[in-house]
Amino acid sequence: MEEKEKEIVLAAIGVFMRLGIKSVSMDDISRQLGISKKTLYKYVSDKNDLVSKGVQLMKDAEEETICGIQALKMNAIDENMEIMKYVTGLLNNLHPSVMFDLEKYHPEVSRSMIECRHDNIYECVMANLKRGVKEGLYRRNLNADVIAKIYIHSTDVILDQTELHIEGISFSEKFKEYFRYHIRGIASEKGIEYLKEKYSKS
Repeated sequence: MEEKEKEIVLAAIGVFMRLGIKSVSMDDISRQLGISKKTLYKYVSDKNDLVSKGVQLMKDAEEETICGIQALKMNAIDENMEIMKYVTGLLNNLHPSVMFDLEKYHPEVSRSMIECRHDNIYECVMANLKRGVKEGLYRRNLNADVIAKIYIHSTDVILDQTELHIEGISFSEKFKEYFRYHIRGIASEKGIEYLKEKYSKS
């Protein structure tokens, strides 16, 4: 993807995240970006193509960020907390209708995104759990495979407004509360003490 195309697609995704997908037309995108429709259609064939390219760029950016966090070689709890901060930051900027719009009006893009996200989350959670057990911060008797799959299912539910709609509670707030529940459930006594010492106000 050339630089100009990437710039346009990322800017358009920013609009979708703020306003939703269904309610935003290609005319709206060109106006919001300050470009002509001719320029917009030079890089994308239609709205679905724009959404598809945008989702791919977001997936790439997320993978790069997570890999960057993992490369810092923090302990398992600190790594988990950094990932939580990153994810809640993303969710803070997500319009409530985005996931619903994506699933209903761009189903193939949605399926591809979910499959990729599930694979990435599974690998990330499994690696973190194994290291946390090795470091003595997580329970030795935990079943990593089961916990990773529960984590995936739980994040799906959090992002589904039809499954878990709580009036006045944002995606990021729901995720943050679930994450606290998750980290305390997997932590050993040593891990709980570490959480209390370092993250008592988180």
